[in-house]
Amino acid sequence: MKVFVLDTDENPLNPCRPSRARQLLKQGKAAVFRRFPFTVILKYRVDKVPEPLRVKIDPGSRKTGIAVVNDDTGEIVFAGEIEHRGSLIKKNLEQRRNVRRNRRGRMRYRKPRFLNRTRPEGWLPPSLMSRVLNTETWVKRLMKAAPVTAVSQELVRFDTQQTDNSEVSGVMYQQGELFGYEIREYLLEKWGRKCAYCDRKNVPLEIEHIRAKSKGGSDRVSNLTLACVKCNQRKGNKNIEDFLKRKPELLKKILARAEAPLKDAAAVNSTRWELFRKLKAFGLPVEAGSGGLTKFNRTRQGLPKSHWADAACVGKSTPEILKTDDIKPLQIKAKGQGGRQKAVLNKHGQPKQHRPLKPLFGWRAGDMAEYGGMSVRVTPRTTGSFELTPVKGGRVFSRSYKKLKRVHRSDGYQYS
Repeated sequence: MKVFVLDTDENPLNPCRPSRARQLLKQGKAAVFRRFPFTVILKYRVDKVPEPLRVKIDPGSRKTGIAVVNDDTGEIVFAGEIEHRGSLIKKNLEQRRNVRRNRRGRMRYRKPRFLNRTRPEGWLPPSLMSRVLNTETWVKRLMKAAPVTAVSQELVRFDTQQTDNSEVSGVMYQQGELFGYEIREYLLEKWGRKCAYCDRKNVPLEIEHIRAKSKGGSDRVSNLTLACVKCNQRKGNKNIEDFLKRKPELLKKILARAEAPLKDAAAVNSTRWELFRKLKAFGLPVEAGSGGLTKFNRTRQGLPKSHWADAACVGKSTPEILKTDDIKPLQIKAKGQGGRQKAVLNKHGQPKQHRPLKPLFGWRAGDMAEYGGMSVRVTPRTTGSFELTPVKGGRVFSRSYKKLKRVHRSDGYQYS
């Protein structure tokens, strides 16, 4: 991947190769501006007009892919994958609610004085809103580091209405190469990309009717599953109860999953329009594409299934040939900025450990430092002897904060 470059006025320029960035730093013509994404700032002005770039986003429930692409050359300038913490937020809120209910149960009843908990229009729960805000934060960072002139978003991962009805309208879907992509992608996600009967992975999978059409089965997605060629041929048009009569637990599992909604798809569908509005507020043209189009583009490019590759293939603006050489996506894990909770509570709601909100000796948990030529993550202690975790793996050890050289201040994310 390339290195982002700013001039002395912090205006984004054309990204350069890492070797060129090292040369500028060695010659003293530039300095490190930001570590993640790695950005250098020049010590002089540049009047050259940079080439326009496009930020492309593949929103996900657990991970969101993001890429910066040059539409003219097909070069992927930056690729990253943001790991969200929505499930952890939900768990923490439920724990806090249980502690609050426990505490209120031990106190006398008090009548409510006024109703002040109204929710604004378009309100989303914190676990979902965190996904939107993480993506918005990184689009802002990339816009400051690169000459971004357009944004592409996968607006519809699955059209649940059309998927459930199995009726896809439009000439491009009925007669073109995109036919069936939406339904197949939905089933691959729902059934974990493996055979429902034998759990085999990395083999050709076929769409299988749980109840055969010859015996009254429908084309609804709740009657569809995935099966390898052998299992599909063995089942034929048998009733699933007869086919799995010796495996009652598997039968129960398949029937339950067939009726269950796709939780992750529901989370993406709930947040897609809020993210779209956030991106529109940047004042740039926003292109929207479907999940089926993304998969079609990725298959045409011959790229493996990954979040950053899906992001690079979002929308009709995808170049005919994408240059994916030497791509090492930045892994971004959302860790939060630290809560307002000053004490860790036990199951009875009593404080068992106090957490100071202020930095310790100028350091916060998650800061990155250099010790003896090794990059480490810092966990401060009140004693001044900090716990250090090597970034590239290794044994955790302790050293005084006075022996550390700061590399990166914690910004709510962990990088690898």
